[in-house]
Amino acid sequence: MNIDKRRIAINVGAGFVPGMNAVIKGAALAAGQLGWEMVGIRDGFEGLLHPERYPEGGLLPLSPQLIENLDPAAGSVLGQSGRVDPFHVRKVNEDKMVEEVDMSDHLLKALKEAKIDALISVVGGRGLSILYKLHRKGLNTVCVPRSIENDIAATQVSFGFNSALSFTIEMLDKVRQAAQSARKIAVVEVLGNQSGWLARQAGIAACADAVRIPGSPCDREMVAARLKEKLTPRRPYGLVVVAEGAKFVENPPAQADKPFANPLKASLSPLATGDDSYHVIQQSGQAAATVASKLQLLIAEETFPLVLEPWTRGGVPTAVDRQLALGYGAGAVRALKAGENGVMVAFVPPDIKFVPLAEAINKVRTVPMDSEFIQIARSLGLCLGREL
Repeated sequence: MNIDKRRIAINVGAGFVPGMNAVIKGAALAAGQLGWEMVGIRDGFEGLLHPERYPEGGLLPLSPQLIENLDPAAGSVLGQSGRVDPFHVRKVNEDKMVEEVDMSDHLLKALKEAKIDALISVVGGRGLSILYKLHRKGLNTVCVPRSIENDIAATQVSFGFNSALSFTIEMLDKVRQAAQSARKIAVVEVLGNQSGWLARQAGIAACADAVRIPGSPCDREMVAARLKEKLTPRRPYGLVVVAEGAKFVENPPAQADKPFANPLKASLSPLATGDDSYHVIQQSGQAAATVASKLQLLIAEETFPLVLEPWTRGGVPTAVDRQLALGYGAGAVRALKAGENGVMVAFVPPDIKFVPLAEAINKVRTVPMDSEFIQIARSLGLCLGREL
């Protein structure tokens, strides 16, 4: 008889990542080896905060039979909520107005009533901060990092990044063929608001002509000049990869561009201008449209912008991500067995380590501009903007 039998819950944060079931399966299999019971919370914390919404209950028992038949390549069997923040839960008050209320104490009480000893959460950067606050209020928790952009600090590879990278490379290869056939310059926007790992590694693999990432200076005249050098009658096309958070350095700074006309802007207030106009409604595509229009003015060659974001988050996980997900799930259970609390499971090749949440939050893992991969990119002829 296992005298240390425990009841562990697992939930998934907001945002779809391919193969989430693999993390759940890894944790459930490891817990089963210890004789522990594992249950899943439906839709983030919704299953505990609003159990009345679920006819079959807000908690899903992760039985051996369910886990045995669980497809690790599928999405999350637990579902996920668009907003998973118990400190800011939207409710309709007595005046029929929507307001945000703090339900963190209610959540901790619900976990206690459900006899949950510890919680494993598969979350991104914002989710880590939320779990840290809950940990400070007494929650026994271990987090698994998942990020398509690979921007979570304290781990070298987040779950989901390899799948996004493989898909992005595949799509860039197809875009290159389309640009070659159309004799145009393709400007492709990829995920990466604060971190440029996806743009950098996919750009290198696809042998792009230029790559723009956040956090590094970029002179658009230099990028245009490098593209002009590569454009010839035998090669009348180009490929530029831009992370969504990339910015250009104006040269000269006072130079102004003609505003980009957009039909959706007409539906906004007449006083809405600049970044507070069209892209308040639709932020995706802003970087690609801006870079494409500016380069076309400088090169006098036709460009066309493309955005990969809506498709990058879907699909089937790669073999690397499936293995990593299983390892992360099992690692989270190992952390609980070792008495760890308030930690994130981190993959630091070749080891799995447990990092305090305080060291993983409020930070972004960015691309170091003096890294060997940056030098390799330059050796391959990629234009990264301004030489450092």
